[in-house]
This record gives sequence, structure tokens and C-alpha cells, in this order.
Amino acid sequence: MEICRDSDAELIYSDEDKIDAQGKRFDPYFKPDFSRELFRSQNYLNHLTVHRADNIRAVGGWRPGFEGSQDYDLNLRIFERIGAKGIRHVPKVLYHWRAIKGSTASEGSEKSYAFSAGLRALEEHVERMGLPAKVEQAPDTPFYRLRFSLPEPEPLVSLIIPTRDKVELLRGCVESIRLRTTYRNYEIIVVDNGSVEPETLSYLDALREGQNTQVLHYKNEFNYSAINNFSARKTAGSVIGLVNNDIEVISPDWLTEMVSWAIQPDVGCVGAKLYYSNDTLQHGGVITGLGGVAGHSHKHFSRSHPGYFFRLKVVQNLSAVTAACLVVRKNVFEEVDGFNEKDLTIAFNDVDFCLKVREAGYLNVWTPYAELYHLESISRGAEDDPNKIRRFQAEIAYMKRRWPLIPDPYYSVNLTLDREDFSLGV
Repeated sequence: MEICRDSDAELIYSDEDKIDAQGKRFDPYFKPDFSRELFRSQNYLNHLTVHRADNIRAVGGWRPGFEGSQDYDLNLRIFERIGAKGIRHVPKVLYHWRAIKGSTASEGSEKSYAFSAGLRALEEHVERMGLPAKVEQAPDTPFYRLRFSLPEPEPLVSLIIPTRDKVELLRGCVESIRLRTTYRNYEIIVVDNGSVEPETLSYLDALREGQNTQVLHYKNEFNYSAINNFSARKTAGSVIGLVNNDIEVISPDWLTEMVSWAIQPDVGCVGAKLYYSNDTLQHGGVITGLGGVAGHSHKHFSRSHPGYFFRLKVVQNLSAVTAACLVVRKNVFEEVDGFNEKDLTIAFNDVDFCLKVREAGYLNVWTPYAELYHLESISRGAEDDPNKIRRFQAEIAYMKRRWPLIPDPYYSVNLTLDREDFSLGV
């Protein structure tokens, strides 16, 4: 039916589950639509795929020497020929993978040669595509990681940190960046929005004396979108990093990782893996439609949890990422006119921004290899008075008017929109 419905389809893949020797079906994998970065992390197309025979012939068919991952090698070469636009996803379980002793479905480690063959296939793909990257095993997984190189000299990154009082948060953020970040070519721009506490004002004065540090003053009432637009115009870097004042660095190469993705010509926004102070997940990417507008992937999962079919352990494309820690090229920020400071002063402005970037033709990327703490919204307070509630309702209404939030192409229609845990929909 999909072939009949869409004459432009070149490669079609389906969802799948497993079936044991007693015929019991289990472990359904409800996949996203095509995600280039997830595909380069794992062969999630897997079973079942349907190809146009002309494409198979054109790339030379299946190649010896890739046994165990010959389908991944073929899919990569066909992707190089047809691009993402020719790939279609049928969100139905059309394949039952036999889980018997000795099979990959039963235990991936049974076929380590399949991993090695897939690694070689991906290395050759990277070479054919001329990507400035090397292929590694993704830590704690049977999957892959592309590690992009940086040019010399490294691009200047302007890190924008809005703040108002709460000096202990700001100090923790700035000092963790300075002490734990291996990327060297950055400037810190602290944007003060009306701080009055003496200790905060004293710390801001001290920051002005620091190397590669600016303190700007935004004197209007709090408007997150306007603050970031105002600050972005003052930046010297070709790359902008948006950082909340309640962020603290965990992984020293967080900025190296994020910038290496953000400078790729067809990549837009890059997001990080953020934790609450208790080491549970605050942000694993944004799924549109969750809770009505948008929600965080895998929220409150443990720090070590692999996520739904390892999605917390591998790089992938997502519709949006949080601006609590977001890296983007300045020219992309300017191309989409930054944040919407008229309709989205507080909530959903980062989701809207990411969707504008995707609408402009860029891929948004979430990476688990940039890890930071996020003490969410401590400095702003709750949405609990009538004016805040009215504003929040207006922002919800705007998002629903502006964007087709459901379905999110990077989330299955078979999964819930009521929770942030990738559980089955009812």
C-alpha cells in the first residue's frame, strides 16, 4: 500500500518485534521516521526493508565481507544514492524477529562479527561521503558513534548566560565552564536582567575583569526570547551557545562535542544530555505533541539507563532540543530571525526556534556525549499567578496554531503522548 500511495518512495522500512520458540511476541520496536544520525548510530531500519531493485543493482548489491551487517552496508550505500527524501517508514509491526539461542535477537553479543562488519560499513560510508569524522563504538552499547573533527583554529563560541540574582547558581555555572571545559576558544556573555542583591552585583563586577567575559544589562522586564535576541547581536563568535544560569558542566569535552556537530553545514541546533542534581534525566531531547505541545524525552530516567532501544546512548536527530544548553551557528540563528519575542516570552520559545531551524532545511541533533547538570527553573519560579497562567495559555495556543506538533517524525505514533517515558500509547 505504501508503494501505491507514494510513487517517490525508494526504500521502505517497518516496525518490528521479536518472537520466541513458543510463538510469543514481545519487545516491539516502534521506530521513528528516518533520522540520519540515528541511522549512522545503529541500523534501526533493520527488518523489514523494501528496496527498488534498480537501486540495489546501481550500488552493486550485497557485498561479501560484511556478513552479519550486509543489510546495513547495503542501506548505507543506497542512502548515499537516494538521500533521506526517498525513505519511507510504515509505523506497523510487519516483521517478527526469531529470538532463539544463538540469534542476534536473543543476545546481541552472540554475533560480535556483525558489529565489526557494521563498523567497517560505516567507516567506508564516512569515507565515501567525505565526512571529517571517525567511527567509534558508542560506549556501553553495540552501536556506533561518529566523532567529528574541528577545524584549526577552532571557531569562537559565544556562550550567552541570562541571569537575575541567585549568584550561587551563576557562580556555579561560570566556574564549572571555566574549570571543566577542554574547548578553549570561547567567550562568556552574562546578561543581567535586573539583579539587585549586593553579592550578585559584586560578582558581576568581578566577571567584568575576567578574560573573554562580558556582562551586558538587559533592563526591560523578563522576556527570555528578547534577552537572547538582544545578546546574540552582541556576540563575536561564529557559533552561539545558549546556557541557563543553572547549568553545571559534567563532561569536559561537552562543548567540543556540540560545536563539532553544529559546524556541519546541514546541521542546525545541537542539544545536550542534562540531568537533575539527583542524577536522573532532565532532558534527552524534545518530543513535540507530548502533553499537548512538547515534552522531554525519557524524563526522570536514571543516568545509566540506555533508554528506549538505546536512544539515550546514541546521537540522533530530534525535532527540538532545550535552550537550557543549545549550540547553533550564528548565521543559522540570524537566518530564522532568532527567538519569537512577541508570542513566546517565556515558554516554548526554544521549541519554536528549533522548529523554525528545521523548517529552514537544517537537521537538529541531540548528543548524549555532552553531559551537564540542569537545576531546572530554580531561578525563575513557578507559573502560579493568574497573569502567568494567562500568558502560558496564550503561548500554548500560539504553538498549536503555528506548528503541526503531531505526529513528531522522530517519535512513533504508537507511543504515548501522555507521558515522557516512551511507553506504549493506549
